[in-house]
Amino acid sequence: MDRLRQRADFLAVANGARVNSPAFVLQSRCRDDFGPIRIGFTVTKKNGNAPERNRIRRRLRELVKRLDRVSMQPHHDYVLVGRRDALSRDFATMLDDLRIAFTKPARHTAKARGQRPGPAPAASRKPD
Repeated sequence: MDRLRQRADFLAVANGARVNSPAFVLQSRCRDDFGPIRIGFTVTKKNGNAPERNRIRRRLRELVKRLDRVSMQPHHDYVLVGRRDALSRDFATMLDDLRIAFTKPARHTAKARGQRPGPAPAASRKPD
């Protein structure tokens, strides 16, 4: 398993599927190549000062270390976006949340995000 380090890779995964949890958001994207599973970690500044963000990031890294790789799909990129609740949430509960997040089907995809189901636009009809 490798780490995501380049911004372009993080942005590509952000357009993929996501699963929400109280302590983190798991984003995933299927790659076309046959490389190893890659995972990245990010925590925004709204989650606290630098020591708090680093603590959240360390907890997320430890979760992934303790998770079995069988639950991750091959040829995928994953990003764990930390939330403030990761500081106070029980570690065993977070580990269960991560296992469930990997087994859940994708909630949203890039194509479906921001679009509402409904009829086709009326502009494509011919005037009478």
